[in-house]
Amino acid sequence: MTETTEGTVRAVGGHELTGVRVSKAHGTGNDFVVFTDGDGTRDVGPQTVAAVCDRHTGLGGDGMIRAVRSEHVPEGRALLRTHPDAEWFMDYRNGDGSVAQMCGNGVRVFVDHLVREGLVRLPRGARVRIGTRAGVRTVARTSDGYAVDMGPWSFTDGETARERGADCVVTAAGLTVPRPGISIDMGNPHAVVALSEGEKLDGLDLHTAPVVEPVPAEGTNVEFVVPLDHDDSDVGRLEMRVHERGVGETFSCGTGACAAAAATRFWGGPESPDRWFVQVPGGVLSVTFVPAPDGTEHVVLAGPARVVAHAELV
Repeated sequence: MTETTEGTVRAVGGHELTGVRVSKAHGTGNDFVVFTDGDGTRDVGPQTVAAVCDRHTGLGGDGMIRAVRSEHVPEGRALLRTHPDAEWFMDYRNGDGSVAQMCGNGVRVFVDHLVREGLVRLPRGARVRIGTRAGVRTVARTSDGYAVDMGPWSFTDGETARERGADCVVTAAGLTVPRPGISIDMGNPHAVVALSEGEKLDGLDLHTAPVVEPVPAEGTNVEFVVPLDHDDSDVGRLEMRVHERGVGETFSCGTGACAAAAATRFWGGPESPDRWFVQVPGGVLSVTFVPAPDGTEHVVLAGPARVVAHAELV
């Protein structure tokens, strides 16, 4: 279900996007500025993205999403060769203007934007394929949001991870000592750290980026997780906070929730459940692991998408 605040506001944007109508939307508190550029005529630079996403002098957002037809971007054209039905491409930028491969919450917001703008027809239960820099993603409309097949997950260093249960060390403000972490690839990089108590999670200071060693070549998102007690053995539960590369701490991270569930499930052993509820500061996400025909294990991420305002940038 989509909730929309009616009316138009004007906000400081600038340069390539002056006069463009945008939407402000979020998925469990992970917020984005979204706009349509179907023909790919607006080459938005990092400075403009950062200006629009600034929370004091712009609209504010963890990132910006441009809806563009796949044929108009190189990555999209490459995907169309094998997936001709992936008409729309999610061009996603972090709040600092840097390019990102994938955003799980952003995918839901992106598809919701396409539906609201009448660019795709997606009744409840139907599916649509969209292009991203991490490949094609299939999105289904549910009764209260969207479910995204995020594709397969994998260890960044599988041999080390399986032997030691960790492949990196993470230092963060609020932790008395560095903690072991495990690197997960969800189409973008993650380092997941397990904590034993909720108080430790609350006490973290994520205003500054945690230090991950060995240092990832392209940076990484860092998730801190605490497994939660529950009576249902068929569903796992955990609480998570995240520092996103190029953004800082966010209320939610979809790929981060997938990575956190994958790591916690691995640490829990073969009896761990295939479905997880991940509590983030902005709400709850559902993460489900399903076998794929090619022998890999895909991750399905489900949650809401909400629109809060429309704006015209000046």
